[in-house]
Amino acid sequence: MYIFEYMTQNPKTISPDTLLPEAKALMTEFKFRHLPVVDGKGLLIGIVTDRDLRSAYPSTVAKGKELTLSHDQVQNTKISEIMITECVYISPNDTLDDTLLVFDKIRVGALPVIDKDRKVLGMFSIRDLTGAYKKLFGMSEKGSILVAIKDEGRINCMSSIVLLLEEQGVPFTRLIRIPACGDEGGRIYLRINTFKIAKVHKLLQEAGFTLIKPDQF
Repeated sequence: MYIFEYMTQNPKTISPDTLLPEAKALMTEFKFRHLPVVDGKGLLIGIVTDRDLRSAYPSTVAKGKELTLSHDQVQNTKISEIMITECVYISPNDTLDDTLLVFDKIRVGALPVIDKDRKVLGMFSIRDLTGAYKKLFGMSEKGSILVAIKDEGRINCMSSIVLLLEEQGVPFTRLIRIPACGDEGGRIYLRINTFKIAKVHKLLQEAGFTLIKPDQF
């Protein structure tokens, strides 16, 4: 659950002297939306986004001489003039949970990943975060099905579920318990890897567990 396991390693970087058209071409070619700006030693000094670049280019309503002058200025403008220098970054040893909170707080699409010396090791985006949680919760696994169970506070209910499934040879990969919140009761989510879902439902019900169906949410 650490960033180094899911980040994009050795990302494309640019220098502060890179001209805007070069940065724009790089973003277009590789379909990036964020580019770390580094010094000669590869240390992070800023970041530039596709929004920064769009804002730097002349308005589509500009005309004549005004448009020409603006275009010429952009062609010769360095990234150092528009980059964000006070950028938020993360460490490769930060957890996914920590990073989720950072994304939620500052509302950005990607974060540079740096070491203790500020050397850029990678980039971590919202898309990377989504992919990481998708993998952690087994959403893309073949035959993966999520079963919701009502948490009625039974003693040793988690170990009972595990024992039941193992005794019956039902493959499962995740077991999550979510406590009650307000008027909403507690729930247990079980991710199994089988196409015989009806059999699993029957096993759980016969063992005294109450299943939660989609129309009960």
